[in-house]
Amino acid sequence: MSDMSKSPKPLSDKEIIAAAEKAVSDIATARAAIGKVIFGQQEVVEQVLITLLAGGHALLVGVPGLAKTKLVETLGIVLGLNANRIQFTPDLMPSDILGSEVMEEDTKGKRSFRFIRGPVFAQLLMADEINRASPRTQSALLQAMQEYHITIAGERHDLPAPFHVLATQNPLEQEGTYPLPEAQLDRFLMQVDVPYPDIEAERRILFETTGETEVKAKQALKPGELQPLQNLVRRIPVGESVVEAILGLVRSARPDHHENDATRHIAWGPGPRASQALMLTVRARALLDGRLAPSVDDVMALAEPVLQHRMALNFSARAEGVTVRNVITDLKSKWV
Repeated sequence: MSDMSKSPKPLSDKEIIAAAEKAVSDIATARAAIGKVIFGQQEVVEQVLITLLAGGHALLVGVPGLAKTKLVETLGIVLGLNANRIQFTPDLMPSDILGSEVMEEDTKGKRSFRFIRGPVFAQLLMADEINRASPRTQSALLQAMQEYHITIAGERHDLPAPFHVLATQNPLEQEGTYPLPEAQLDRFLMQVDVPYPDIEAERRILFETTGETEVKAKQALKPGELQPLQNLVRRIPVGESVVEAILGLVRSARPDHHENDATRHIAWGPGPRASQALMLTVRARALLDGRLAPSVDDVMALAEPVLQHRMALNFSARAEGVTVRNVITDLKSKWV
């Protein structure tokens, strides 16, 4: 299990403030380093950083060519993480991700099995175009994402700490893609939608990436500096109003909730893991903004990326042209 599961020692208010001030400075340095390579997409960068600070995994969804892969590579360098990349294809096998056992024979003729680690043994695993692989292969990541270890031939192998999966996904209407299983979608802390860049960002991309030289990512955090930031996030206090907003919003997104009209469009809704995700991400967002406590505004800002992949609409909603975003916007309006 990841070290993040251990309860951190209590800190005094003075120690928390001092740690938060250093954390805000470190995060600002990292954001600046990312901004020199990734142009525009501030909201996307913010949401991915929130995911990592909260100790989770993110699913980046967008059409090809929007620098999703480059963003993940940049994060690995900037945050000082050991990173691996897997290109998911229809013929990818689970052993290509986890590793496999091979039989070896020593000089005396004695045979034994040796486990050869797969690319999953990294602090930052980039699963590129994850929905191009078969559901069986996609599911190979389930145990790793949730339990921070894998089991091969009955033997447990712990993953490095911290361990994060940043997966990219093409829209499902494209050919050669498979929908991710609901169980795996729920393992992602947030779904980050990657839009087209605005005109000014695209103009900068033209000049910065087609010249004689191209800016390279530079390391901003030393190895081992991300985990203290993640531990600090879990120490940030959450007010009762924020807790009530989280519980109210998540519970209202379930089909058995009868206090709003939006639920008539919901086939299945988010479970308790969504509430946990919001508790962590609102703290991370507050720290990212230099605040020592999250607000209800943080809950509303993160409602869509936390909830949208944990909900499904029924046939009547699809027939009426209602989207998950429409439903979440309607649910949020009760709290604004």
